[in-house]
Amino acid sequence: MLLFRWAILLLLLVAGVSFAFYAGTGQVKYRRFGWIVLKWTLLAAFGFFAVLIAERVG
Repeated sequence: MLLFRWAILLLLLVAGVSFAFYAGTGQVKYRRFGWIVLKWTLLAAFGFFAVLIAERVG
């Protein structure tokens, strides 16, 4: 569980760095990569926390 939380934090950091590169260079590939990483990270995080909530309820 701790490993998954660190992975989510690391991926959010990667997305943030990618957006910073986009702001610095103006290249669209960094923004596109940042959105893809952010989208999948948030989906994985919501799934992870949904499983935790389901375990508490059930």
